[in-house]
Amino acid sequence: MHSARSTAAIRSLSAVAAGALLVGCSGSVSVGNSDPKLSSDKLATTVSEKLAATTNQPEPDITCPEDLTGKVGTTTRCTLTANDGSTLGVSVKVTSVEGDQINFDIKADDTASPAPN
Repeated sequence: MHSARSTAAIRSLSAVAAGALLVGCSGSVSVGNSDPKLSSDKLATTVSEKLAATTNQPEPDITCPEDLTGKVGTTTRCTLTANDGSTLGVSVKVTSVEGDQINFDIKADDTASPAPN
């Protein structure tokens, strides 16, 4: 059974997801080498900044498990974690690469996962 706090957090995460889906969200980062790759830490920071700007909310806690290779069509999954431990998946997909600049779309999942008990 969800507590009121857990339900509120899930609604909050769902609002972030809805905002990201309704407005659309994309990022662009220059990485400065011949084989462009964006580190997982820089990717997490960029995704957090873009979601915050898109939803007019504070920057969420985002973690990304792997670097993002600058090749069109490459995807990775990041995780947004709320203060109560509930999570929301975030997909990142490379849309274009221009020199050392990687352009990508960000899409949050529709539904959050409750915090582990």
